Amino acid sequence: MSLQQELLPPTAAGVPEHAASQGHDLHRSLTWKDAFWVTSGVPAGVLFVIGGVAATIGQPAWFIWLLAIAIGFAQCFTYAEISGLYPHKSGGASVYGALGWVRYSKFVAPVSVWCNWLAWSPMLALGTSLAAGYTLSSLFPADSAINSWQLTLLDLGFISKDLTLRVNATFVLALVFLLITFKLQHSGASAAAKTQRILGIASLAPLLIISLVPLFTDDMPSSRFLPLLPLAHDASGAAVMGSWNAAGISTALGAMFLACWSTFAFETAVCYTREFKDPQKDTFRAIFASGLLCLFMFIVVPIAFQGHLGLEGMLAPSIIDGSGVGAAMAKFVGGGAVVFNVIVAMLVLSVLLVVMTSMMGSSRTLYQASVDGWLPKYLSHVNQHGAPTRAMWTDLGFNVFLLLMSNYMSVLAVSNVCYMIFVFLNLQSGWIHRLDRPDWPRPYKCANWLLGLGALCGFIDLVFVGAGANFQGENTLRNGLIATFLIVPVFIYRHYWQDKGQFPESMRRDIDLPHARAGVLPYLALLLAVAVVWISAKLTVIG
Repeated sequence: MSLQQELLPPTAAGVPEHAASQGHDLHRSLTWKDAFWVTSGVPAGVLFVIGGVAATIGQPAWFIWLLAIAIGFAQCFTYAEISGLYPHKSGGASVYGALGWVRYSKFVAPVSVWCNWLAWSPMLALGTSLAAGYTLSSLFPADSAINSWQLTLLDLGFISKDLTLRVNATFVLALVFLLITFKLQHSGASAAAKTQRILGIASLAPLLIISLVPLFTDDMPSSRFLPLLPLAHDASGAAVMGSWNAAGISTALGAMFLACWSTFAFETAVCYTREFKDPQKDTFRAIFASGLLCLFMFIVVPIAFQGHLGLEGMLAPSIIDGSGVGAAMAKFVGGGAVVFNVIVAMLVLSVLLVVMTSMMGSSRTLYQASVDGWLPKYLSHVNQHGAPTRAMWTDLGFNVFLLLMSNYMSVLAVSNVCYMIFVFLNLQSGWIHRLDRPDWPRPYKCANWLLGLGALCGFIDLVFVGAGANFQGENTLRNGLIATFLIVPVFIYRHYWQDKGQFPESMRRDIDLPHARAGVLPYLALLLAVAVVWISAKLTVIG
């Protein structure tokens, strides 16, 4: 019997201990191909922030996207290794990373899981609102009554400038989209994966066509890509070419902060390890295949977009806020009104595919975090189809609240601070696991230099956080750090109130090891991380 098998929780008639009393558990019904289609919505994430990246850095935007996806691809090898250590767990890389950190701090470990959920869950609100915006802008003029009416509920200016809770047409239509995606996943991962496959083919095909057409038919002069000089503004506020001084470097870091939010997201492919038929083989295949897809799409789409529109077109208000991205890309292929509306509809499907990906991943993170003792016990429930329904309802309720917010970009930016903290902790957990669990079976073991590169990328990501977060709004870094540490009272309630200071038996079997060989290195990594964020924030220059 392997060490991993010995660490599996005791079963009752094949059902893990935590689920025996319910009679239900996650089902092993997926292959790596299913996970690939589930994560095939990730490339559509470029539609969320392509305008924001361009508005931050200007002409070098296409190169920023290339760097961001290259870093994301380098990091995926560490995720693939640590996820193979725990074939009996769901929830993704954050869960596996937390198990590396828990030996060194009970309070650092749940931050990994919490930050991952806070990064993925808002995608439900962001995606459905973007899809609603595409739909409304294609059906009604911008100044029509349906697009302009709004009922303000509460002023949240103390959190972010001009932020309110409000109800408008975007909220109503987005809520409908959210309920539809919720219903599609109620029958479990296998049924949802089949839906994802259909949506993936229907949405990725037009996204690919829209991207390739300008590459072969447009002039795309080099002046739309070069020189690689950052965006600046003259005394009148007009956009001009800047230089690579402190302000220019700072804008590049701000653009990287935003681009990494979508390019890193294919790591969700490892969320389904507990549901793979053959987790030993399927886990690596799923994340590697998803990474190759994203590597291609996150290079081609921004180049086509920038080559077709140019800097002036990319700085249009409707492109910056994302509402006009779908319409702009639909025009790439020409055609009449019918073709235009079909393309917009396909782009709406692309965005809803991201929403389904997010709901499946984030709900499983909540579920496994509850099983492992990080979050309240009620989230451990699954229905007869193997769907973590209470976690899904929690996601739904949280995102209905987010949909009421007037500025979705502020939500995205705060969630990305959390996301990058999760990424850092998990990349460091790769070498912590390697030191503390050297003899554990690893279906995939990445090369030492790749593991080291991943750890280095974790610190580089924190530079983007410290220097770039506040480019997306004043106090974004502060708000993101506050959101990060909201897990502390939640964990105290679960661990010290519900569990009386003890982890669940199945969890303790994963963390009770004879030697903690990493020693003081994890603590030194945390101290260095704090220094990196603080120094980066102090040195950045925001014009």
